[in-house]
Amino acid sequence: MHGHTDHPAPADNNSGPRVIIAEDSVLLRGGMALLLAESGVHILDQVGDADALLASVADHPRVDLCLIDIRMPPTYSEEGIEAAVRIRREHPHVAVLLLSQHVVSRYAADLLGAGSTKVGYLLKDRVADIEEFLATLRRVAEGGAAIDPEVVTQLLSRNRDSALEALTPRENEVLEVMAQGLNNAGIAVELSITERAVEKHIRSIFTKLDLNQDDHDHRRVQAVLRFLRGADRL
Repeated sequence: MHGHTDHPAPADNNSGPRVIIAEDSVLLRGGMALLLAESGVHILDQVGDADALLASVADHPRVDLCLIDIRMPPTYSEEGIEAAVRIRREHPHVAVLLLSQHVVSRYAADLLGAGSTKVGYLLKDRVADIEEFLATLRRVAEGGAAIDPEVVTQLLSRNRDSALEALTPRENEVLEVMAQGLNNAGIAVELSITERAVEKHIRSIFTKLDLNQDDHDHRRVQAVLRFLRGADRL
């Protein structure tokens, strides 16, 4: 049965992000709700389809993030991503974190294309690593963006953009980690290099991709979109 299934959250409004879960599997939905609530996340609602999700967002103006399964009833095709794009357009203060069973590259590009902040796309396997999953959820809720490392890896390996082919192996690594939502300090830690080296590589990436006109943050998003979308032309 789909629709609203409100579960009262803890009274402490400082307990963490306020979240709506949209997942058609009752078992998975309930499991995630329990897991997140135990970790300090404030669960506002649990729903089983896209229509119920949109209605719930309208009913909960203080929601911080929607955790959304990409494939939901009735067709189990694109309901989740369509709802996410609509939420980002109509409720820009609400972050969206999508979950998918398999890598579908254009979903990542569509999601980032609809808004460069407060968006995320993870494979469902990531939920098993609760600490990593929570860190990603909180980062997206706070205004960041995160793309699953496996999605990034597959897109990068399939890309045929000639400008991207001009990047060095290290620049490719920097771009890959950048797409996961990490800032320069995070990239430096992940790749075991200095922040100064990261800055140098990013400047080179911007130059090679001809992204020199706009502000730094916008160019980061455009660089990520460049290779995310490259796979869609294959």
